[in-house]
Amino acid sequence: MKIEQSFKHIVLIGASVIALVPIFFMIMTSVKSQDEYLYDKIGLPDSLFFENFSNVLIASPFLSWMANSAMLAVGAVCISTIVSCLGAYAIARMEFKGRDSLLAASTSLMAVPPVVMIVPLFVLYTQLSLISTYSGAIIIYAGLVTPFSVYLLTTFFRTLPMELFESARIDGANHVDVLLKIVLPLSLPPVLTLVVVNSLYVWNDLLIAIIFLQDDEKRTLMAGISVFQGRYNNRIPLTMAGMVLATAPMVILYVSFQKYFVRGLMAGAIK
Repeated sequence: MKIEQSFKHIVLIGASVIALVPIFFMIMTSVKSQDEYLYDKIGLPDSLFFENFSNVLIASPFLSWMANSAMLAVGAVCISTIVSCLGAYAIARMEFKGRDSLLAASTSLMAVPPVVMIVPLFVLYTQLSLISTYSGAIIIYAGLVTPFSVYLLTTFFRTLPMELFESARIDGANHVDVLLKIVLPLSLPPVLTLVVVNSLYVWNDLLIAIIFLQDDEKRTLMAGISVFQGRYNNRIPLTMAGMVLATAPMVILYVSFQKYFVRGLMAGAIK
């Protein structure tokens, strides 16, 4: 047993090192000067050179890109969370014909890659004049992350004791009261998990942002960084500083809700 546990620990430590080495390299490179990086690309910096971060903000509308990404993430996550909570509750705890088929259809959408829907969506958005609009992009993002959200919340809602719902109905509570006052307070871990996961998806997406937000002033962070990287391809420390700034908000979000994250991913796995 001890040998098996030791092997598991070694595997986990190895996986952690593999995942953390690129992050460590990114941070170390971001605080090197250009000359120091050219002299020693993988060594530790002799002194911390923080001017790369200020140069990123000066050389590009970085804060504007970040604000655009934040707007899309907040809008898409809010819409998706509301729709998913309502849909998951209806599928999990309301009796109506075809609810299992509805869940199966929603779950099957998780297997459809977004690139397949690009052409029909672009044609539709062109006809509706939604190209290069925040609302249009938010709707797409919300639609892409909702199927997984519905699946996860439905699984969790079904694990809640039926007695809670029966007691609430006896006390005269309607479905909205049950959802808001009983189900959602008990579902905080999976809901916050969805907020983190869906925010990461929207924040890091490049495909939708490039195709459906074509105006320069509406460029998102990932789209902006791709342009920034091409422009300053030879200045690696400057590019890495931009990557660190782009990563920081999502790291802060994950750390803030870390204690709920694992619990949320395991929601519904054990009855």
